[in-house]
Amino acid sequence: LAVAACAPAAAPEAGAGGDAPKEDKPPPPPLSLEDGVGKLDIRVGKITAVEKHPDADSLYVETVDMGEEEPRTIVSGLVKYCNEDELLGRNVLVLANLKPRNMRGIKSFGMLLCASNEEHTVVEPLTPPEGAEMGERLNFCGSEGGDPEPAGGNQLQKKKIWERSQPDFATNADGAPNFRGIAFTTSAGPVCNTKIANGSIS
Repeated sequence: LAVAACAPAAAPEAGAGGDAPKEDKPPPPPLSLEDGVGKLDIRVGKITAVEKHPDADSLYVETVDMGEEEPRTIVSGLVKYCNEDELLGRNVLVLANLKPRNMRGIKSFGMLLCASNEEHTVVEPLTPPEGAEMGERLNFCGSEGGDPEPAGGNQLQKKKIWERSQPDFATNADGAPNFRGIAFTTSAGPVCNTKIANGSIS
């Protein structure tokens, strides 16, 4: 916070060691659609293989087809919530422009978006509708040309775009995923409702 130059310095309180009390930084302002969710690269994919992580009991290692030249390896902490049969062959939504991250020795190239209840005891991967094209990107800004070009992984991390946008992702009373009330929609229609009403998405 800015302090007026003419304000006299306050005397330190006894026992404070002369240190001025620290002020909490105000939270950054909300990002606009274009600078927030518009910079996220959320795409349709399909899990074509899944197995337990060899070195982490809580993690799955998934192979996800996103219509690219090579499928992606994605590591997800879903062992407590889904069995392998529930995931294999499932269509999913992937946050695709996160910086690759080493997860207990295996590099993960994205994140499956999931809904969860407040207690985080129920977690469900988001599911695009039948007919959604592999690799298609969801558009949240509503412009004719689609959303802005997605941010690169370094920019996404530096500006904390995902961390600042994530609190505005949620499911409504019907379990439908949305961002600030804007429905998750593909070329084949809206993303399927989850069984989690008024949940969070991450």
